Amino acid sequence: MIPGSPRLAFVLAGGGSYGAVQVGMLQALDRWGIRPDLVTGSSVGAINGAFYAGDPSAGGIARLEALWQALRRRDVFPITLLGLLGALTNRDHLFEPNGLRRLLEAHLPYAALEQSAIPMHVVATDRQTGAPVRVSAGNAIEAVLASCAIPAIYPPVRIGGRELIDGAVTCNTPIRTAVELGATRVIVLPTRFACPLATAPRGIFGSAFHAMDLVVVQQLAQDTERYADRASIVTLPPICPRAVPPYDFSHVRRLIESAACSTEDWLERGGLAGDVASKCGASLRSCVE
Repeated sequence: MIPGSPRLAFVLAGGGSYGAVQVGMLQALDRWGIRPDLVTGSSVGAINGAFYAGDPSAGGIARLEALWQALRRRDVFPITLLGLLGALTNRDHLFEPNGLRRLLEAHLPYAALEQSAIPMHVVATDRQTGAPVRVSAGNAIEAVLASCAIPAIYPPVRIGGRELIDGAVTCNTPIRTAVELGATRVIVLPTRFACPLATAPRGIFGSAFHAMDLVVVQQLAQDTERYADRASIVTLPPICPRAVPPYDFSHVRRLIESAACSTEDWLERGGLAGDVASKCGASLRSCVE
């Protein structure tokens, strides 16, 4: 990279099973020859980001797509009688992340974050202070598990003397991390916005994820405006899969294809141009308002 040239970051947001849409976005960006100098990711965005940073090629993205296609809810949220009974005792989480750990151990192509082909920075949350924590080196699997440790769902992960939980709690879309690392151009890969609901969300998971969605869209709008004077920030068009719960992995193919199509269309219409970027920011603000 030429000294002083713009540094491009991909910022991958969290969002449960909606993380599948980021695979489609990466496919479209790769077809256009757009490759970042660094990647930041939070929650499911940390998973996708870690795999992409390990092999940022069409082949690597195809392997990531295959992993998503094979994923089932029981691999991520293995509901068991033991887990439910534990919730009634002093246990502070429902599930063990064994399925996710096995997937990472079997397929992540590097052991330490600093070994990734593109610098990968995972964002988690300090359980005690609530502060965002950037993990840029060390055990990649533990870092990703920490960023995905949804409170009350998964146990916290201890790294560097800190107990870390889901990065989405404080920094679902780590734009700040990318800018602090020197990015002057940022492409945000969202999962979805908080879609208007005709009825109240149903169930524990539905209610929890929707509440987090409301916080996430506020964070994204605020950070986009806060760092606009330090970096050019654009957000790829999100989709709004109202009929797909964020814990349902049976619609992965459709989510990937829809995101690839919408991102391709956005790029063809000049989505990386400044005027389109400003329109994206305006729509984001109106979504919040």
